[in-house]
Amino acid sequence: MLKKLLILIVVMMLGGTILIQTATGKEFPTKPIEIICPYTPGSSIDLMSRLVADIAPKFLGQPLVVNNKPGGAGSIAAADVISSKPDGYKLATMASFYFAATAKTQKIPFDPDDLVPIANFMEFKFGLMVKGDSPWKNLGNLLEYAQKNPGKLKWGHPGRAISIYMSAHLIFRKAGVETLDVPYKGSPQVLAALLGGHIDASTAVYGTVKDHVKAGKVRYLTVYSDRRYNDLSDVPCVVELGFPEAAIPSFIGLYAHKDTPENIKRTLMDAFKKTYEDPEFKKGIEKLGEEPRFGGPEFIKEAIKKSGEVAVPILKEFNLYVGK
Repeated sequence: MLKKLLILIVVMMLGGTILIQTATGKEFPTKPIEIICPYTPGSSIDLMSRLVADIAPKFLGQPLVVNNKPGGAGSIAAADVISSKPDGYKLATMASFYFAATAKTQKIPFDPDDLVPIANFMEFKFGLMVKGDSPWKNLGNLLEYAQKNPGKLKWGHPGRAISIYMSAHLIFRKAGVETLDVPYKGSPQVLAALLGGHIDASTAVYGTVKDHVKAGKVRYLTVYSDRRYNDLSDVPCVVELGFPEAAIPSFIGLYAHKDTPENIKRTLMDAFKKTYEDPEFKKGIEKLGEEPRFGGPEFIKEAIKKSGEVAVPILKEFNLYVGK
């Protein structure tokens, strides 16, 4: 009798464990997953988010829906996910540099560390560009004009204290030139302003302007990297031109609420790794023009740490640092 009772207790305990596992995500997902994109439609982050949303359902069994919530250089999207239920059904596409530096320039009513990385998908290609018919054929020409005309050179960007803003700022600062920077809501708006002649130059992600570069409508003067890009092999990198501090990488991936159950995080991570390895994803990233780069949570955390070590002292020097 005692033996039967013990067996019954063990069975009940095992059954309870199974029920708990199911309740905390063993069957995840059972409904669509929302991806919050922090930039406007047409931006590289938006296009990458939509590429993931197109392919990941193969491995998750549920649709992924992208919603754009631009503002605060990523803070509005971050706040949305942090304030949501930590069940894996709402994710944010974020740049690693947001956590390394951008969030430290804002007084925000939340802790950015409440978002944790799940998987990285790409590395931005970016640089400083002008219109195709611009009189400035190289970076030296542009800086010479700025030196002779203090405060007249207008350049656009999609937000202060993001990596592509800081890279350009560091170049102008080191060159000792006074410029006027003009912030816009997103990269498409920056491009429109440049093509419309409202600004003289812009700092931009390659994926957003690739077709215009190929058509000769815009021209890169330099790329913010320690190497030349294969598809921009005629454009010198900032290290070549004597501005190594401007080579600040930014990795793009998906983040979840830190309290999301570990088994749900693993389900997402496994599905996103398969998404990255899918031939259609690789083709999509190549078409987008960005650099494919996969990495798990530890890869992203290390990238954030390294970028922060470079960026935070600069933020403090610029008087942009406000906390954490």
